[in-house]
Amino acid sequence: MGSSDARALSRSLLDLCRMRKLTIATAESCTGGLVAGALTDIPGSSDVIDRGFVTYSNDAKRAMLGVEAGTLANFGAVSKETATAMAIGALERAGTDLAVAITGIAGPGGATPGKPVGLVHFAAAARDGRIIHREHRFGAIGRSAVRARSVVEALRMLMDLARGPQAQAKPKRAAAVTRLRPRVTRSPRRHVAKRRTPRSPRG
Repeated sequence: MGSSDARALSRSLLDLCRMRKLTIATAESCTGGLVAGALTDIPGSSDVIDRGFVTYSNDAKRAMLGVEAGTLANFGAVSKETATAMAIGALERAGTDLAVAITGIAGPGGATPGKPVGLVHFAAAARDGRIIHREHRFGAIGRSAVRARSVVEALRMLMDLARGPQAQAKPKRAAAVTRLRPRVTRSPRRHVAKRRTPRSPRG
């Protein structure tokens, strides 16, 4: 997965958003604006892309996206909670239809117990209230590779939201289940006709 994947996804995403009249904002930490860069590299993207937040420090996450200090203190910058707060903050601050957030440890340093190099948390939020989160552990594959794969994953998540909510399967009619009574297997004894007691001969 490289720049060609990101470019193809970017084109598809922009086309879909134009068709559905959707706008996008990005909130990036470890990718440093690469998602916004991939999208705005496509000519004509200005009718879909509104803005991008590069919030590398915790102070930036608080000031620009409204991430609460307690969230950062309790869960850390690289966490599901922070990524989700970043996505919601970007959505609210930009007033767009969709937003995606990325926070992770691209390496080579920065690992902590339980949070190795290559750990990246993603969150995407939609104006209709849908929020998705994904966690990837890419491993120590190199800083550039972690960032490149993160861009592709973020674009995929935006595609998932841009397609709209999945139609729910119609529930099965209960009547169709309860209309027929299950057959009860009877004991063979119940099928045996009762023998008549022979009458005593008349005398």
